[in-house]
Amino acid sequence: MLFGLFDQLFPLMFTAVFLFIVGTFIYTAVIGFNTWHKNNQSPRLTVPARVVTKRQNTTRHSHPAAGDASGAHGFHSTTSTSYYVTFEVESGDRIEFAVRGQDYGMLVEGDTGRLSFQGTRFLGFERDIGNDF
Repeated sequence: MLFGLFDQLFPLMFTAVFLFIVGTFIYTAVIGFNTWHKNNQSPRLTVPARVVTKRQNTTRHSHPAAGDASGAHGFHSTTSTSYYVTFEVESGDRIEFAVRGQDYGMLVEGDTGRLSFQGTRFLGFERDIGNDF
């Protein structure tokens, strides 16, 4: 009796989980495409700005070695770091952008210059020498 119920519910549960995973993938792809499209339609702006803060987010992932899910062969770890910089423009508004590590390393809190961006996409920052906005 119990196994008969399981045999009837398993295909339904399997299908529901499969559809959830596929739906999540499609949703993520659509959101990413919409952001990309909106950024492409936005004007490229260059405005005076100041670097207010910098932050980074490092995540660490452990994976079982040799494809053994039990971890009997040990684990290996990978890390990834995302970099973010907050700029303040003349109006006092603050905008945070995800930036490449190379750009992150070249910016210092308090730097002033000309921020270039398109929508939510950071394009660059040209530092002023000795000028404040």
